Amino acid sequence: MSAHELNGELPHEPEKATLEGRNKILGFWLFLGAETVLFGTLFSSYLALRHNIGDGPPASELFELPMTFAATMILLTSSLMSVFAVQALHQKKVKPLIGWLIATIVLGLGFLALEVVEFLNYIDEGHKMPTSAFSSSFYTLVGFHGAHVAFGVLWITLIILQLLKKGLTVVTAPKVYVSAIYWHFIDVVWVFIFTVVYLMGKVV
Repeated sequence: MSAHELNGELPHEPEKATLEGRNKILGFWLFLGAETVLFGTLFSSYLALRHNIGDGPPASELFELPMTFAATMILLTSSLMSVFAVQALHQKKVKPLIGWLIATIVLGLGFLALEVVEFLNYIDEGHKMPTSAFSSSFYTLVGFHGAHVAFGVLWITLIILQLLKKGLTVVTAPKVYVSAIYWHFIDVVWVFIFTVVYLMGKVV
């Protein structure tokens, strides 16, 4: 199947219309498996070190749940936007697809902005990277996730540019689909971070 079909001639699931597209999706699932192991290691390190606060403030005094909850809602909403993007992909509607992807990017940037503000507030309170084992493990875990969000924003932006230039084809469709899987993955990781780091930090 050519990569230059008109939108109306694409199959219902254009991301799986070619062997290359299916291989990309399978390969990406394997990549996410490795990412899961990596994040699992970071979670384990944080849990082992979170009580070693040194001269810094404890998590119960440090974390601001309202801001973190707002960031969580923003990121979960962005995941919903990516669901709508995949629906538009299957309906072969390019303009709505691009619109939902843009909404995903905007919400992702909003999440990153809140995270930057959060980090700056923590630094003002003496919670810096080298302050303690707790602070080092915290910034490594949460910062690593933030880097994934920033990468996702850049990646989806490049996909939008490709859609504007080439349209929706069996080449661009797998890229949209895989980016949505990636975005759901970083959202799921954040749910674990919000629970293990922030909620447990306040009560345990």
